[in-house]
Order: sequence, then C-alpha cells, then structure tokens
Amino acid sequence: MTRLLILVLGASVAVGACGTTTSDTPLGAEAGAAAGAANPATRPAYREVTIPAGTALPLALTSAIASDTSAVEDAVTAELTSPITIDGRDVLPAGTRLAGVVTAVDDSDRVKGRAMIAFRFTSLRNEETRYDLQTAPLSHLAPATKGEDATKIGIGAGAGAVIGGILGGKKGAAEGAAVGGGAGTGVVLATKGREVRLPPGTDVTTHLTSPLTVRVGRI
Repeated sequence: MTRLLILVLGASVAVGACGTTTSDTPLGAEAGAAAGAANPATRPAYREVTIPAGTALPLALTSAIASDTSAVEDAVTAELTSPITIDGRDVLPAGTRLAGVVTAVDDSDRVKGRAMIAFRFTSLRNEETRYDLQTAPLSHLAPATKGEDATKIGIGAGAGAVIGGILGGKKGAAEGAAVGGGAGTGVVLATKGREVRLPPGTDVTTHLTSPLTVRVGRI
C-alpha cells in the first residue's frame, strides 16, 4: 500500500513538471519577440526619402572650367551651399558633393561667335553612398563685345582723321579717317572675344529633372 502511494505521488509530480515546461516555452518566445521589436537596435538604421523632381540644388563649384581650356567629358565637381530639406528635416546636408561632366564647349572666335561652356551634374555622394541623379544642364555664354568693337573702330577712324588733316587738309582728313577706320577694324578682326572662365567657388544652381531617393539616418 505504501509502495503504491509513492508511485501515484511520483506520477503526479512528473505530470505537473511536464505541464509547466509546455506552457512556459511559448511564453518565453513571445516575450523575446516583443523585446526584440521594442529594441531600436533591431530596426533599420535608416529610412528612404524621395526628393521630388524640380527641387533646386544651390551649388558652388569646387573645380575650374573654362571655354578655352576645358573639353567635352571633362569632370566638373561642386558642393551644396545649403541643405535640401524635406518635411522640415535635412536629407542632404550642405557640403554634399556632386560630380558631372562638361557637355559642350566653344572657345571665343574672332568677330563671329561667342565663347560658351555647358555642363551637367550626374551623381552625388552622401555619407559615403553614391547616387546617380538627373539634373538640368547649365550653360554660360561669354558677354558680347560689339560696343567695345565699335569703340575700337571709332578710335581708329578718329586718329586717322587727325593725322590726315595735319598732313593734307580736308582731303587728307577724309583719307586719313578711312585708313584709320580700316586700322580699327583690323584690330577688331584680329582680336578674339572674351572667354568663359568659372573658377572654384562660382555659384551655380541646377534642378532635379527626376525624383531622387536617398537614405537618411533615423533619429
């Protein structure tokens, strides 16, 4: 009888122990999952933000380009002079680096044609990540020199008239003016116009022509 009682008690303890183990296991798993979800370390360290097309990118050149020294496909670099903000938060900080290429160039010609250089930015680098981007092309045209050319021709004619008048009266003045004018014109024809030179630090502004998605660190 005593032996039977001991066996019954032992069986009850074993069943109780098994029941405790079975119920505790899923509870522990659920607690672990909840703790992992609540732990920020298990979440991605960044989120993706899209900068819409049309966003202005204020830049300062960090490389020099010029119509008389640059060639198509030469590298052009710049950096943002102010941050790009989306929903009140900076997604691209000031100093973000952009890179691009010269797309067209034409140096100054004598009388006809004005110097021109065009370029476009094609990528940027932020927090060691490189992004391809599409931006509006930029071009710079040298100022016209027609007013200066007319002045040079006028000075040539005037000087010729003075010298001609001293040497031969009215007839000499007329002939001298023609010769002087021709000399002034010759100076213009032999002189090239201005070049376009953009040194580092030159401010330029381009715009995104398509949306750009970048990764931004979480707060």
